[in-house]
Amino acid sequence: MKRQPGNAARPEPVLVMAMPEGGAVRLSAVTLAAQKAGLSPGQTLADARALMPDVAVHDGDPDGDSVTLERISGWCGRYTPWTAPSGLETGGAAGIWLDVSGCAHLFGGEAAMLDDLTTRLAAIGYTARAGLTDTAGAAWAAARFGKPGIARCVIFPEGEHAARLAPFPHASLRLPPDILDGLERLGLRNIADLADLPRAGLARRFGELPARRLDQALGRVDEPISPRAPAPVWRLRTAFAEALGREAHIAAAARNLLEALCNRLSRAERGARRLELCLFRVGGRVDTIMAGTSRASHDPDHLMRLLGEQLDRLPEPPTSAPDPLSAAAEAMVETLTLAAVVTEPLRAVQTRLAGGRDDDPAALERLVDRLAGRLGSDNVMRFRARDTHLPERVQEGASALTGDPSKGATPWQPPQPRPPRLLARPEPVEAMAPVPDDPPVLFRWRGRTHRITRAEGPERIEPEWWREPTANNTTLDADTRDYYRVEDTDGRRFWLYREGLYDRNSADTPPRWFLHGLFG
Repeated sequence: MKRQPGNAARPEPVLVMAMPEGGAVRLSAVTLAAQKAGLSPGQTLADARALMPDVAVHDGDPDGDSVTLERISGWCGRYTPWTAPSGLETGGAAGIWLDVSGCAHLFGGEAAMLDDLTTRLAAIGYTARAGLTDTAGAAWAAARFGKPGIARCVIFPEGEHAARLAPFPHASLRLPPDILDGLERLGLRNIADLADLPRAGLARRFGELPARRLDQALGRVDEPISPRAPAPVWRLRTAFAEALGREAHIAAAARNLLEALCNRLSRAERGARRLELCLFRVGGRVDTIMAGTSRASHDPDHLMRLLGEQLDRLPEPPTSAPDPLSAAAEAMVETLTLAAVVTEPLRAVQTRLAGGRDDDPAALERLVDRLAGRLGSDNVMRFRARDTHLPERVQEGASALTGDPSKGATPWQPPQPRPPRLLARPEPVEAMAPVPDDPPVLFRWRGRTHRITRAEGPERIEPEWWREPTANNTTLDADTRDYYRVEDTDGRRFWLYREGLYDRNSADTPPRWFLHGLFG
């Protein structure tokens, strides 16, 4: 059959990435077509253009590459909660660690899981090879130096990684170029040759790194790798045979996950304080929704309302597809994960014998959770008790979703009753007392005179001497106060105090009186 001119295969573009290095602009990454044309990483841009004048050059962006690698690592969380980026490598490559212990059976086995991983990465524009072995070092070598099949995957059978690694070159041990050159000059060609050398002589010539890398690859020593985040204990996952595009279907799937998670929490007598819902989209994007509660809860209706409000406000994910149909396909959700990141034991609730309860103690917490979801957790505040004698400092503001107001230290109880309402700042009053140490018989406040019929006190409150003076401290903290609870002829009760200790030697200076609070 004759090939039509319009169907002729387009040549692969020759693209390279370049950035300044060592006083010259050098290639940091090249495409496969550029490699075939004789270009390689580390080559100067001038030499590259001499070989290929029409090469397309883009500026290297290591920071952007690291962000992208971190995002892909998060996307790989659809296969296992234990993922970690291994960093950028010479030539523009990068790697990701995945611990798939106990996860492969969810995808039909190890080979099927790696085939699905590489196929999905290829669909969103990344060329990937995967290696699966008993050790991290052997997996790194298998992915880069093994001979993959059609699925671009290399799997070493359990316990055979040492024999499979023997013919691999020294570069598969993650050694720097200077050590690789030294080993090459000694005539060592592969890992088997390196393993036969005496350790003492190898360490004297090249240091301890070659032996340590060899032991890590063979599993003789551990190689700790920190994952992106510790895997939550309470975590559920669901994958769909066909990706979901409608918001109603996504919300229904999230509701099913939430009900299953709440059932598990209920059996363990625990409640969720913070939920994390992750939407893995076909285009490689992961949208994360967080919802917090002011009180531990395993009520699926309440928790779903919090997640539903976040789902409704989720922006449309950006896509790289040129046409609307492809863009809609990239935005579809293929996997959902739901985790209770923070959980707490549930407090027992007193109920009636006939069932139900007279009032719902969690109603206020549910209201706070909904307000925090709409306004932001930092915009909904509550008061928290503080152990101090100064009335204006006995409570402080805190985020409504921070901590548990029913836990922690027992709130400090004042030795005397406190008024339910304190003035923003104590207001000076004119008071008359027959004896300086006695309560006043009348005082004038805001232009009105109040005659006192009953009084109780004093309650002496000393300043907090251990507090360092700052710009926010008021001068009211500097003197001793004598507080009195007084009642006037109209039955109104006030909280007055006299500032400073009475000094008989300076009787010419009248005491200063202030009104600090109202009882009713």
